[in-house]
Amino acid sequence: MPMSKLDPIDRKILAELQADGRMTNVELARRVGISAPPCLRRVRTLEEAGFIRGYHADVDPRELGFEVQVFAMVGLQSQAEADLRAFEQRCDGWPLVRECHMLNGEVDFILKCVAPDLSTFQTFLTEQLTAADNVGSVKTSLVIRGAKDEPGVPFDVLEERLSRSA
Repeated sequence: MPMSKLDPIDRKILAELQADGRMTNVELARRVGISAPPCLRRVRTLEEAGFIRGYHADVDPRELGFEVQVFAMVGLQSQAEADLRAFEQRCDGWPLVRECHMLNGEVDFILKCVAPDLSTFQTFLTEQLTAADNVGSVKTSLVIRGAKDEPGVPFDVLEERLSRSA
């Protein structure tokens, strides 16, 4: 189901679920203006097509004792595809790394890391991250405070773009 095949109801379903993935199918159907059975069929189709990758609780790391959040900018010695994939696989195995993104520019990857305290992060940094094969440089920035953390995409921007092209 390519993006062009999504109708306004599909997009509204995605927007509503992105805002609140816990609502019942009956409530979702009411919000998008259709009955529950076709709404459920549409949700399943959107899941199968990959538009919906999963449902997650938004857990507050600090409430669970993870007081430290750090962005680590990683430069690799080699950018061969096999080396890039090997680094991504290694990141997948590090629990403190919550996000890993390959970048274009001065650094190869940016990692979002959480830790209960600075000592734990420092141990990870010195014993695992900087010691990993192919890692040439690491620069870190400690998060002081978060101002915005929105999941997904801005559906209002999508709808505006689609209305201009129609």
